[in-house]
Amino acid sequence: MADRVRPILVVGSVALDAVHTPSESASEILGGAASYFCLSAAMFAPIRLVAVVGEDFPPEHRQLLESRPIDLTGLQVRRGKTFRWTARYTGVRLENRETLDTQLNVFADFHPTLPPAYRDSKVVFLANIQPELQLEVLEQVPDAEFIACDTMKLWLDTARPGLERLFRRVDCVLMNDEEAVQFSGERFLPSAARAIMSYGPRAVIIKRGENGSLLFTPDRVFLAPAHPLETVRDPTGAGDAFAGGLMGAIARAGDG
Repeated sequence: MADRVRPILVVGSVALDAVHTPSESASEILGGAASYFCLSAAMFAPIRLVAVVGEDFPPEHRQLLESRPIDLTGLQVRRGKTFRWTARYTGVRLENRETLDTQLNVFADFHPTLPPAYRDSKVVFLANIQPELQLEVLEQVPDAEFIACDTMKLWLDTARPGLERLFRRVDCVLMNDEEAVQFSGERFLPSAARAIMSYGPRAVIIKRGENGSLLFTPDRVFLAPAHPLETVRDPTGAGDAFAGGLMGAIARAGDG
């Protein structure tokens, strides 16, 4: 199977996070949707990363990415500071998240430009960034065979027309349950998934945190439970890591 593993192109954010929980705090840690995706997906397939960081991006974070089969040719380094995000988690299972600070910095002017060697990518994941930027990527991968995308509530609130255009051009959409209900206007997840698929994607995956995930296609439903954990230190990036494992399996399978 190894000779059939296709590289995965991922476009998204690489950030420096500060995270506070009831038991501990940490700052300047590697974050961003693309980072979590890469570290997960690289366990199964080679990765092509497109993102932007500032001159202050710690060398140890770059070394961590380089230690995996992650091609950093597409990681732009620009003058200025790296995207920063600060959050606090509360609740018995850290289920409540409050964003305390967001500093876009160099990410504010980011437009994804794929290196020539990336433009033949067949498996593409559009991590959680503005829908217009996700659409820019699609113009640069004419031979893509399987495209999946993630999104978040902010884009549902502020960029719905772009999301609708995006969904017409991808094969699979990932959302959490609250986002799926909001986007579709449907109260129940099967109806929400059908409404999302009406825009064009042939599969919808609804993430449900500790309750696992649901895969919907036009003719089937598949429930994947979550692995139970005794302790959770930091839930940041869980959905991105899930997407990485999913796309890694697709890349290894040799078909979409």
